[in-house]
Amino acid sequence: MSLSKVPLSPHLQVYRLPLVALVSISHRVCGVINGMGYALFIIFLISIASGFETYNISYVVFTSTIGKILLSLWLFSLYLHICNGVRHLFWDFGYGFSGNSPLISSLLVVSFTVLLTGSTILLYLMWKF
Repeated sequence: MSLSKVPLSPHLQVYRLPLVALVSISHRVCGVINGMGYALFIIFLISIASGFETYNISYVVFTSTIGKILLSLWLFSLYLHICNGVRHLFWDFGYGFSGNSPLISSLLVVSFTVLLTGSTILLYLMWKF
């Protein structure tokens, strides 16, 4: 019996996940993050209905630097989930499985997510000033 230190099966330390798998895992994680973001959004809406004092507290939290960063990350998560959902709609109809199509569609999903998030943040910054 050989006492080799090489693993018999590929482990995460030696195996690099392809981009298609990373985008698929990210899609699932973004679904969970979006659920938490929706809950925070509902809390914000309830604070609006609760009166000025409660709204002022939530406004201060959401407009702080950490709040803006978390809202930007939630926006990125939302756009990634939407873009990957559109890709899955094409897959449901049987398109995008041949050759390099899954890799190209993964690159498109990530590119459109970054583009949409960046443009939304820029529009917010231009609207604010």
